[in-house]
Amino acid sequence: MRYKELSSKEIVNLEDGTRLGVLGQTDLEVDPKTGKINAFIIPSYSLFGMKRDQNETTITWNQIKKIGKDTIIVHRASK
Repeated sequence: MRYKELSSKEIVNLEDGTRLGVLGQTDLEVDPKTGKINAFIIPSYSLFGMKRDQNETTITWNQIKKIGKDTIIVHRASK
């Protein structure tokens, strides 16, 4: 799957239904040897769309449960 196929999809946590972000506003951790995506790194934004602080959420590829037409469902256990 190519990045442009994933772009603009909402990332939602299966555990509690929270919206974690939109792919396109995230950074990717990519394996330089294989080119495969290892993780999405989602920055924390404020109400007005500005980066809030240095906090970020990392979603590893194995946490992805389903990639749909508009949404990526991930499983992140509650802390």
